Amino acid sequence: MNEELSEKTYWEKKIKEHWKPFLIVIIACVCLFIGALLVLIWYINTSPIGGQGTWTLNQWTLNYIVGFMIQIILWELLFIGIPAVLFFALGGFLWWSRLPDEEKAEYKAREKKNKNRKRNAGGEGGGGLFMFIAYCIYIAVNGNYNAQFGSQPYSYWVFSWFYTLMWIVIIFGIPVAIILIIVYFTYWRKKSE
Repeated sequence: MNEELSEKTYWEKKIKEHWKPFLIVIIACVCLFIGALLVLIWYINTSPIGGQGTWTLNQWTLNYIVGFMIQIILWELLFIGIPAVLFFALGGFLWWSRLPDEEKAEYKAREKKNKNRKRNAGGEGGGGLFMFIAYCIYIAVNGNYNAQFGSQPYSYWVFSWFYTLMWIVIIFGIPVAIILIIVYFTYWRKKSE
């Protein structure tokens, strides 16, 4: 608790000392967020995928959804991501180059101290993306990758998700179970005896 409190007071002190760059970062983040929303709205209203925002959901296919997501990501990177990286890299370099040597040494010493701590990254680990890719593969194998959503009952799309999950368990679960059984009989059982 004491170390956490000292971290908090340290960063409060640093924010007060460097309030101008901190304020610039906050304003830049707000502008980037607004810009990202504007690019998203622009792309939805002008994209040929989706008929410039006029298609109904039953006109979409899984192929269109994948293409739409990839194009949104690329437009966001072009208009928001690349300028943001350039802005923060240049700003960070200019800020760092103007710091006194004592303060640079202090930051480096704190960074070395903090590297030794164990950090929990959190996050889902890509399970959702993996499941979506597997779902797309399952639908493509069934021959419905370019089928409009309205061409099949909604139960087909829902049950396809369950079948995808079943195949993932079969393809990855059986080898894992075999490996665990082998490890149990060769290592864990001998260790307990």
